Amino acid sequence: MEGIKDIWRFMKERRKFWLAPVIIVLIILGVLLVFGGGSAIAPLIYTLF
Repeated sequence: MEGIKDIWRFMKERRKFWLAPVIIVLIILGVLLVFGGGSAIAPLIYTLF
């Protein structure tokens, strides 16, 4: 949780709020790859990449 707080403080101080959507998309892709690797969704994920 400390890392998330650090990133939020960085974005708030430096007015870099445009980073939020980029970080959210990267987190979603990471979760998709981790959880979808061994499931029935795997063929769909592999076609996306």
